[in-house]
Amino acid sequence: MIYLDNSATTKPYSEAMDTYRTVSEQFFANPSSIHSLGGKSESLLSKSREQVARLLGVDDGEIVFTSGGTEGNNLAIKGAALAYRSRGRHLITTCVEHASSMNAFRQLEEMGFEVTYLPVDHDGRISFEDFKKAYRKDTILVSIMHVNNEVGTIQPVREIGEFLKTKPTTVFHVDHVQGFAKVPLQLKNSGIDLCTISGHKFHGPKGTGILYVRQGTVIAPLLSGGGQEGERRSGTENLPGIAGMVRALRMTLEHEKDGIAHLSDLQAQLRKGLSGIENAVIHTPVSGAAPHIVNVSLKGIRSEVLVHALEKDEIYVSTKSACSSKDSGASDILMAMGIPEEEAAQAIRISTAFENTNEEIAAFLSALAENVQQLKTVMR
Repeated sequence: MIYLDNSATTKPYSEAMDTYRTVSEQFFANPSSIHSLGGKSESLLSKSREQVARLLGVDDGEIVFTSGGTEGNNLAIKGAALAYRSRGRHLITTCVEHASSMNAFRQLEEMGFEVTYLPVDHDGRISFEDFKKAYRKDTILVSIMHVNNEVGTIQPVREIGEFLKTKPTTVFHVDHVQGFAKVPLQLKNSGIDLCTISGHKFHGPKGTGILYVRQGTVIAPLLSGGGQEGERRSGTENLPGIAGMVRALRMTLEHEKDGIAHLSDLQAQLRKGLSGIENAVIHTPVSGAAPHIVNVSLKGIRSEVLVHALEKDEIYVSTKSACSSKDSGASDILMAMGIPEEEAAQAIRISTAFENTNEEIAAFLSALAENVQQLKTVMR
């Protein structure tokens, strides 16, 4: 099996799952219980938070554990908008956000907020100048995806963060789900107030995530309950998942530098191989893109047909975001980049992880070329 759909989810580290099982069995008590078993669970929860904070270079109180990227984005976007609506009702985002962010903004529009959706160029990147022109005195929230989940384009979040440092009435949220451990991003003193990270994107258990909330930033809770996570995210904490995620986080960051270099090498190999396949059009920009994603259209072949053909060879890629892949039609993100609808409907996403090898990429490219040739013959 060759798994090249790591932007959708990653295979959990066996060590992370070992931790999950151990904590499930030995620290099963509710961290909110006042008896000694609950105290042991609470202590492990606190240690997990401390480890995450140390690894991310932030303070313990700035870490909120969530169920993943969708919850993190919703909590950040809706929570900030609702908390600061007395300051204004204008919000800024892009037209190429993940569905969890995009639909949160649409819901806020229904509640009376005004949203500016920044356009992108042919590389899928917003203009910093467009952002500055869109900014207003009543802008209370800016939310930008760091790395696009379909094409890998990196947005100018560092520049935006620096700009917003001088705008204390505006909250800046970054969706860092795809960029984490592939495109490093400093949180401390960056101008970033809120940042979403998802555990299953770096080999942790599903149903786990982190929301960084800079000290002094207020978010309205979306869930009413017992006031866990500093009264920002009620609900009994998923302690086994949290512990497993922290183990995966530590392991991933230990290999980050070498891993990024390896991903860049795999991406170069993919680009070279794809350039030799007739009618292959790569949409991921050559510069300013994450090293683990390559989006390409094979003209004349619909993406889902090619995905299933490769599946027969036990090679797994995807069409677009996993959250949207079952929707029929072309990618909205590719069309926002100016790519014709027919060509956008022929795109596949190849996404790698540290564990993928050059031999796997070579085998994939060989199988892809063979399947493309066979499908074109059948379709004539």
